[in-house]
Amino acid sequence: MRASGRLRTLALAAGLLAGATACSGGSAAPPSASVTRAAVTSSATATPAPPPPEVTRAQAGEVFSTLTATDDVLRAAAPKLRDGTLRDALDLTRDAEAQLTTAAYQSTGYHPPRYEWGSPVLYVPRFPAGAESPWFTALVARDGHPTLLTFARVNRGAEWQISAVTRLLDGQDPPPVQLDSEGYATALDPGDKSVTISPQYMGPLHATVAEAGATGVAAGLIAPGPYTTDLAEEISDERAAAKEDGLSYDSIFSGNDYPVYALRTRDGGALIQYSLSRNTTTTAQTNVKDFIPVPDDAQWAIDEPKVRRTLKLTETHQYATAVPPASAPAAARVIAHEGGLTRASGE
Repeated sequence: MRASGRLRTLALAAGLLAGATACSGGSAAPPSASVTRAAVTSSATATPAPPPPEVTRAQAGEVFSTLTATDDVLRAAAPKLRDGTLRDALDLTRDAEAQLTTAAYQSTGYHPPRYEWGSPVLYVPRFPAGAESPWFTALVARDGHPTLLTFARVNRGAEWQISAVTRLLDGQDPPPVQLDSEGYATALDPGDKSVTISPQYMGPLHATVAEAGATGVAAGLIAPGPYTTDLAEEISDERAAAKEDGLSYDSIFSGNDYPVYALRTRDGGALIQYSLSRNTTTTAQTNVKDFIPVPDDAQWAIDEPKVRRTLKLTETHQYATAVPPASAPAAARVIAHEGGLTRASGE
């Protein structure tokens, strides 16, 4: 990592926070190197060792330690440095996580939450040497709660960034990830058809269930629950309540251009991570009631407690879903989520 960037930020923030602990815990030492291979007798032909992967597990452990420690220092310094720390925090993040990081700083008056990290279990795909856009996932306790973090690199010359973060839902365990003899995972292609829902279709199908519920065309493909069919019922109820108040209401879930990450699980299925956007618009239809109240969680972005004609809210949501193998079809289960309001405007 470039000393002129993140390391300078670490030094500056640490100076302002003299006496404070820079990293909020969590040793992140990954499991050690590769498995020792058995000796080959002189009469046998030695089996060539596989070439080293583009990202080793040891390197992944270093990335986890460095980025989580730097993130903590920036969050601790945010009340003093404000926009300066946010700019550096955005250097650490990308995709949906960058949107949520911005909101975490701005919605709290630059007092974003800080976290304590445990030691990670690393799921590092065995990307071939020279592979573009490698990534890996860590399962780790964040403030005591199991959390999935995925780190990505745009290309070989780029720095690593945090791309996705989801907290496991209560009562949910991550499906066991398939590992080879040296502890490396297998990444699935976007169009992989060995699972009941190909990774590239997971987001669009989830969006359909969130809007149409149990009666939509995707019914049965994704299990009902608070992040699927319950959302459709919530939207229906909100639309009916708004109509009674002389307002129109619409809330649309949609996919985005952010990456989808999929790991093979031991049962032949997949652990798929992806994100969705939710755009909600409320509009005054008549002059009888020409104002719309601004929700509490949006008042950090809109100065007034109400707007006269239109309220637009944008949420960013990240999910991890366990998808069964095509050989044993069943409903996919949302097992982890993190998200919230990332933009609001009104007129």
